[in-house]
Amino acid sequence: MIKKLAAEFLGTFWLVLGGCGSAVLAAHFGGDGNSLGIGFHGVALAFGLTVLTGAYAFGHISGAHFNPAVSVGLWAGGRFPISELVPYIVAQVAGGILAAWILLLIASGSAGFAIDPTAAGAFATNGFDALSPGGYSMAAALLCEVVLTAMFVVVIMGATHGRAPAGFAPIAIGLALTLIHLISIPVTNTSVNPARSTAVALFAGSGALGQLWLFWVAPIVGAIIGGGLYGWLGREDAPVTGTP
Repeated sequence: MIKKLAAEFLGTFWLVLGGCGSAVLAAHFGGDGNSLGIGFHGVALAFGLTVLTGAYAFGHISGAHFNPAVSVGLWAGGRFPISELVPYIVAQVAGGILAAWILLLIASGSAGFAIDPTAAGAFATNGFDALSPGGYSMAAALLCEVVLTAMFVVVIMGATHGRAPAGFAPIAIGLALTLIHLISIPVTNTSVNPARSTAVALFAGSGALGQLWLFWVAPIVGAIIGGGLYGWLGREDAPVTGTP
């Protein structure tokens, strides 16, 4: 169990450092319009790459959840024991917080760095209304996070199903997270992961912290929906017809 928790800690650390780090350090490098900045698409890809590489590195140890919502979704789908749920979530949140702290230390090495707690997406935080990158409402943010987390869990459970092609699950999961970011960065700056949201919010001031509840509630609700749906749809003992 200790090795599983260490793997979840390190995997979530990698996700937050790589994904949020790309948003904070590289998205607008050199200013808007500079060809060296990776922009919107680069950040989306960075999040996908962290999950893809982390899953190959740690999947055989812990299952590579790196996300409290994923752990809850897998439990809802009958793939994960409830006895391990809280330890996994604690390890994930702790790994994310360490990554956010290291990211803050790195970013603070630039003389021009500052976190504006009133700005949308400050320090890669998530938000709605005035803290949404596109000014989206709380209702829109809630719906977006619920639906996208549900589909993320469906993809994860489908890609890791016993009848799925072996060895390709991390690719499908990483590309799914990339797609999720391409859809929802304008809406919420993309969470679908309470550990990721919590980690950066702790260093970004009262605005992000005041809205953090949504980025726990919506992904967890979405994960339960997705896990329950796929637990019924793709249960291991279900008969299969047609050509896979």
